[in-house]
Amino acid sequence: MRRHSVVWIGALTALVLFGPGGAWAAPPAVGEGLPGMTLPAPAGPDHRAYLGLAGEGPFDAAAVRAEVLLIEVFSMYCSYCQKEAPEVNRLYERAGSSPDLRDRLRIIGIGVGNTALEVEVFRKKYAVPFPLFPDPDFTLHRALGEVRTPFFIVARRAAEGNGWVAVLTREGSMDGADPFLKRIREAAGLFKEDGS
Repeated sequence: MRRHSVVWIGALTALVLFGPGGAWAAPPAVGEGLPGMTLPAPAGPDHRAYLGLAGEGPFDAAAVRAEVLLIEVFSMYCSYCQKEAPEVNRLYERAGSSPDLRDRLRIIGIGVGNTALEVEVFRKKYAVPFPLFPDPDFTLHRALGEVRTPFFIVARRAAEGNGWVAVLTREGSMDGADPFLKRIREAAGLFKEDGS
């Protein structure tokens, strides 16, 4: 009986995270606007300041003050997400220490199927410095196309200034913080002052 329960729970988790029979909804395509996303209040005032938010409570992702937004879709139960966490942290550090990026690029994580407690466990275990948000009922996951984890969406501020447009998506590993940061720069047009 116990073995059947474990198999059933594993199958149900795969169904919820990866969709039925491999028929996933499509993630935002390059050039396509991201859906409106209401995120819960950030975990602390430092994260609210990092995102440039005014006020308290939940907020729309369009309110993030940046030219470019990197969204990491993860799950605390995803072994690939756990393995990738140090590289994502390294990317955050590289962007934050770069004079031409520190005020232009923001990074957030969305824990699909994860409660606030599970997201906090992931944050502490992997020392994640950027804001992470729980998505326990998969609302954000569905809005983003029910992607596999980890999944990265790089979006540039829409021309009208209200919302985000996808410029790069990637499933799985970033293949290193520095190469991925270079790809972000190219896709989003975030060139250095010397034009490189």
